[in-house]
Amino acid sequence: MNNRKILVFVPLLVFILLGVFLWVGLYLDPRELPSELAKNKRPVPQFSLPSVTDPERTLTEADLNGEVALLNVWATWCPTCKEEHDFLNMLALEQGVTIYGVNYKDDPAKAREWLRRYKDPYRAVVLDQNGSLGLDLGVYGAPETYVLDAAGRIRYRHVGAVDADVWQTLQQVMASVDQESTQ
Repeated sequence: MNNRKILVFVPLLVFILLGVFLWVGLYLDPRELPSELAKNKRPVPQFSLPSVTDPERTLTEADLNGEVALLNVWATWCPTCKEEHDFLNMLALEQGVTIYGVNYKDDPAKAREWLRRYKDPYRAVVLDQNGSLGLDLGVYGAPETYVLDAAGRIRYRHVGAVDADVWQTLQQVMASVDQESTQ
């Protein structure tokens, strides 16, 4: 008889726990995707991949060091990447922002044609054809943009297109990172 009384409370307990779980979920930002690399200021994962623009050249994480920069993950199959591309060109070509690219799970010929047709805002573009670097970065999909410090550590991650509003945040992070490195 005592077991029956206890069994009556099990569904109630499950209902309460589910309610608490859902209640907490209401206050989470669905656009925020945590990045352990950024949270812990970890370096860009090691890689050795070809350049999109010069397939004979191999790029490594060391090629991303030296100054505060953006690392932009993009692909020709990504419509949102096309939306942000003009803005990235403006940042790189008019404002002098250093941007490195990771061409993610894409056809290299299409990527080269894209950069020829729409201009190339990148100082260097890594071809991550099988997605291994993207996996190591924790990429959910393109586009994603990371702020790198001069030592190549990831300091911030933005998922989605870079536009004027996002640029304000990225610019603040980059200025803060730059200021830290001069102290």
